[in-house]
Amino acid sequence: MKKLLFLLLIIAQTAIGQQADSLFIDANKLYKIGEFEKAIETYKVIESKEIVSSELYYNLGNAYYKLNKVGPTIYYYEKALKLNPLNEDVRNNLVFAKRLALDNIEEVPKTVFQKFNANYLQKLSYNQWAVVCVVLSFLASLLFLLFYFSQSSALKRIYFTISGIGFLALILSIFITYNQYNFTKNNKEAIVFAEKTAIRNAPTLNSEEVFTLHEGTKVTVLDAIDNWKKIKIADGKLGWVIASEIKLLDAF
Repeated sequence: MKKLLFLLLIIAQTAIGQQADSLFIDANKLYKIGEFEKAIETYKVIESKEIVSSELYYNLGNAYYKLNKVGPTIYYYEKALKLNPLNEDVRNNLVFAKRLALDNIEEVPKTVFQKFNANYLQKLSYNQWAVVCVVLSFLASLLFLLFYFSQSSALKRIYFTISGIGFLALILSIFITYNQYNFTKNNKEAIVFAEKTAIRNAPTLNSEEVFTLHEGTKVTVLDAIDNWKKIKIADGKLGWVIASEIKLLDAF
């Protein structure tokens, strides 16, 4: 019985995958002939089946860009980058999309480590760093076995040295993976979807308005109370925004 259920599950997943591939092709055709709204609807059918990819979000961003919808454009480009930080096409298009946003916020100066983290370590997601850990562990173990079984003293020294370096690299990559995971989980980012929204100094409508944000601006969510989110923007300013006026990037 268990084998039958497992087989049915595999068949169902294969059928869903084939249907998603067919929908993706249909959506691409709609995009090419300028039917951008219909293309978006088809792409979102795929997304609703939880079959997501960097390519899917990239195409969604492109379709929204054609419709001049700044918030959704930046939102889907950012989601595409979260799945694949090495996607240069997304990164380049995101630069153009951000030029459409009205808010020009200067970032707080970063430390040397923060710059290194942003420019190099965050080029890979924590899932990709986890793959690096698996590969390094396999290579380091293989090299240690070669050292152990080698008959030549010269080769033993070489294998031992390289395997030692491999294990050090493995420890470092595990540390990086852990830090990237914590960074991703503790820095919940969101995109402003409202055309214009007031940011207040407390989570109430009668509180003082401290500044305003516009569609497409990225914010970091720090806290939540009822239907309010506490946010921080790139220059370090803090405030509260109505939760429905922003959309979180971390839902996969």
